[in-house]
Amino acid sequence: MSREIRDLIRQMSLANALWGAPRMHGELLKLGVEVSQATVGRYMSWRPKAPSSTWRSFLKNHRHDTAAVDMFVVVTGTFRLLYAVVVLGHERRKVIHFDVTPNPTQARLARQVTEAFPWDTAPRFLLRDRDASYGQTFRDRVEAMAIEEVVTRAAIAVAERLCRAHHRLDPSRMPRSRHHLR
Repeated sequence: MSREIRDLIRQMSLANALWGAPRMHGELLKLGVEVSQATVGRYMSWRPKAPSSTWRSFLKNHRHDTAAVDMFVVVTGTFRLLYAVVVLGHERRKVIHFDVTPNPTQARLARQVTEAFPWDTAPRFLLRDRDASYGQTFRDRVEAMAIEEVVTRAAIAVAERLCRAHHRLDPSRMPRSRHHLR
């Protein structure tokens, strides 16, 4: 390959930062330069990608516009299972809405979001985990409220901390000692 073609590839890659090897290969073919796409990629000038925002910086930048929703199980004294839904505001880590139900359906979860954010109080982002309870009805309601869902791979940290705190304070899980039996 001639030096002029290598210089042309470098010059084109510097002038058109958003072009990748396939696009540049097509443009070179239009100019009548017969070269493979792999060769174009080899001679493009290397530049590091712009750093993307981290999760921590996203939460810091959008904490005023972010809420999180999560569910956890509560075991009663008669061993019935109740499902608690908690909606937390990230700005002050404040519980915005809390509900307990024996049957968590998609319609009920959608209604809880409406009750948590009446009128114009809806946040811009709603964080949730990948639980199957958040079905199409829930997603449609969130979309209708103009809230952008952010589905995280792991569970939401603040809501999970609240759930863990509940389990630590649950009397049925507390260790028994002699002074508890008196």
